[in-house]
Amino acid sequence: MREIEKTFQSLKAQNEGALIAYVAGGDPKPECTPEIVEALIEGGADIIELGIPFSDPIADGPTIQAATVRALKAGITPKRVLEMAGEIKDRHKVPIVILTYYNPVFRMGLENFFRTAQRCKVDGVIVPDLPIDEARDYKKVAEAYEIDTIFLAAPSTSKERLRKIIEYTSGFLYLVSVFGVTGTRNEVQELTVNLVRQVRAFTTGKTSLAVGFGISEPEHVRRIILSGADGAIVGSKFVKIIEQNRENNDEMLKEIKKCAHELKRATIGDKS
Repeated sequence: MREIEKTFQSLKAQNEGALIAYVAGGDPKPECTPEIVEALIEGGADIIELGIPFSDPIADGPTIQAATVRALKAGITPKRVLEMAGEIKDRHKVPIVILTYYNPVFRMGLENFFRTAQRCKVDGVIVPDLPIDEARDYKKVAEAYEIDTIFLAAPSTSKERLRKIIEYTSGFLYLVSVFGVTGTRNEVQELTVNLVRQVRAFTTGKTSLAVGFGISEPEHVRRIILSGADGAIVGSKFVKIIEQNRENNDEMLKEIKKCAHELKRATIGDKS
């Protein structure tokens, strides 16, 4: 059993959902990322999603796009983000998931990318712009290096295609909660609650289900978990804290830890 699956199973046994926290590697500066991840873990994040900044992040909204620009201007590279993952794993047992678009993977080459990812102790990879129809070689190489392939499903995904996506998915299925791009939203829509319940019927017994896009407040997390999801993915909320406090490192880390703690508490079920 791989680390991501172990984490979900352990949390389930404790009546908890997973808090999956995203940050863009290298934002605001490469040397800040390990400290930011440390604050997330201290706050209670169960899985870290570390983004490789890319010049055309089609799935991301303005907040994460701005983080990508800051990181690229600061000189971050795909190789450096992977190395950061290794540095984090040397200090913590928390699973690390890399989020990247396919271009950096293609440029490095599948074998080189996954060989490097394995050496850097990466547990899983998400590639939002890689459809399963073109993922056969990608999946084969990832499995050879024992790295989970996490695919996305959307509100518009048909039942037939959802079954195929789940076949290619390991670690967890990333369910996009709404139409559109990443970013904070005011509330969890009823559409999202119904979507989680519907998709849950397909993932049960096969893989864990985590929900992202627009999840930014404790109440959002609580509702997602109560709807049947195994985890909640939060990104823009943390990235916004980084943006607002990038000139004050101590305050930034304090706020990130506090936010993670509040979000994590919302994943814990009623044990009474």
